[in-house]
Amino acid sequence: MMQHVTRERIVEAARGWIGTPYHHQASLCHVGTDCLGLVRGVWRELYGDDAETPPAYSRDWAEASGCEAMLEAAKRHLEPKPVAALDAGDVIVFRLRPGFIAKHAAIVTGASAMVHAIENAPVVEVALTNWWRRRIAGAFQFPDVSEGF
Repeated sequence: MMQHVTRERIVEAARGWIGTPYHHQASLCHVGTDCLGLVRGVWRELYGDDAETPPAYSRDWAEASGCEAMLEAAKRHLEPKPVAALDAGDVIVFRLRPGFIAKHAAIVTGASAMVHAIENAPVVEVALTNWWRRRIAGAFQFPDVSEGF
């Protein structure tokens, strides 16, 4: 039976991936993951299965076509919310350079921290600094989350 989804469970699940090596297109805790794989893995822990299986994707995330694949997938499965209302357990999607597509994601763990996977490093919890905040392209909440922490 699936446990109730709370912000505390989301944060605990995300932190469970800390130290997982970076591996493009992977989503296996303690084996390898990229930023999308991290969000997919936390989803599986919360809901029991993948929301959808992404097609193979390159590191440039279709920048040539301008397709916002990550934002569109987030909108299909997560609940959009105002960036000003970010809370622990939310997913944030980033546009790393102005004018480029959004292609990085993280899970918020507190008022000023997030867990993410980035190339050439293991999954880590870092400060959600102004540098990151300026690059947020969208904020989302997992479905059916209890607001209590």
